Amino acid sequence: MVAAHKLAGELPAQRVEEAKGRAATLLLAFRHGNQVAFDAALDRLLAEAAEREVVSLLAWIAAEAVRKAYAPAVGDKVLRALARRAPKGDIGVLVDEESADAARLIEAVRGGQVAAVRQLVAATPDTTFLLGGLLQAVAMMLPLLAEDEIDEVVAELRLRQSPVPATA
Repeated sequence: MVAAHKLAGELPAQRVEEAKGRAATLLLAFRHGNQVAFDAALDRLLAEAAEREVVSLLAWIAAEAVRKAYAPAVGDKVLRALARRAPKGDIGVLVDEESADAARLIEAVRGGQVAAVRQLVAATPDTTFLLGGLLQAVAMMLPLLAEDEIDEVVAELRLRQSPVPATA
């Protein structure tokens, strides 16, 4: 039997499953247009949990549905299409290659503009292209660095990624 790990502030596994079931009930009522059942289920969820938890549960269920219904690339296309159809708000939703501005991200990081970095990342829920542009930039910068500097960076990354050694 595998022991479940419980982090501080984390709900027990049984409560998480119960919450998922309540969220699924809410989604079923929404899907079938049962406004009375939807309102009742929403009232119960909001009475029992904070809005952030409810939204997290609904996002988890929706993500599971997309994951099971579509191949990964197709699921991403479906979600990008939904994002493009969303009403325009204060922050645009950046979901494609043309809108992922890795150069602006690098300039903001270089300038220590924490708010600009946060805004760019928050406006880019699909970071695939943003990270791809960042990787391309790193590849373009590598030839400009001395070998020993690259070795230091690689050693630091390995140190951060290595598992913590067991103590006796």
